[in-house]
Amino acid sequence: MDRYLKPILSLVLGYLLIGSALPARAQSTTSSAEALVASALALKPDTERGEAEFTALSCARCHRKNAVGRADSDTPRLSGQHAAVIIKQVLDIRSGLRANPPMQPMVTEERLSLQALADIAAHLQALPVTGALGKGPRSGVARGKELFGKDCASCHGAAGEGNATIFAPMVAAQHYTYLVRELEFIRDGIRGNSNPAMAALLKTYAQDDLQAVADYLAQVPAPERR
Repeated sequence: MDRYLKPILSLVLGYLLIGSALPARAQSTTSSAEALVASALALKPDTERGEAEFTALSCARCHRKNAVGRADSDTPRLSGQHAAVIIKQVLDIRSGLRANPPMQPMVTEERLSLQALADIAAHLQALPVTGALGKGPRSGVARGKELFGKDCASCHGAAGEGNATIFAPMVAAQHYTYLVRELEFIRDGIRGNSNPAMAALLKTYAQDDLQAVADYLAQVPAPERR
């Protein structure tokens, strides 16, 4: 249970640090989302049930059967992603903290219970990272590797493996077009639930630098499971 609750402490600290700068309504939404994340992480997930629910809820229609995503439609790969990350992002979409209009009707409370979400997240985390990735031009790989090591690895891991304790997603082995889109959304304030420090950092990036990071990450293989 401790490994599920530790991320909450990091999340709470983050909210305390930025909460005073938020309007009252935003603070209320943030607190509600935080409570839901804590509740979902406290549940005991069932991967077999999660696999069945992933199919029943038609998640594969966009994310494909093995959750490999779609490079041609900016749909992310979810296989191998940290369950805690999936839970937080889905609940942020539900609450409106993260802007994702196509996903919002798919993750309502009526359609997706917290138990079902915990089950699906565990199923996705357990899936192998297979299949072809949408690659970038490869011209920015060296520059992207340099920038990632300098600015991103402290949170997302040296191999892009992510860090569930701070809800930092695995960014290795992700589709190039999705990475570019989300990095732009974070930089431009569109995503909504971005880490403020990351948003501030990306505002200092030239567009070529942003694309270079995505180019590099789309080439990095998925980290080995521990």
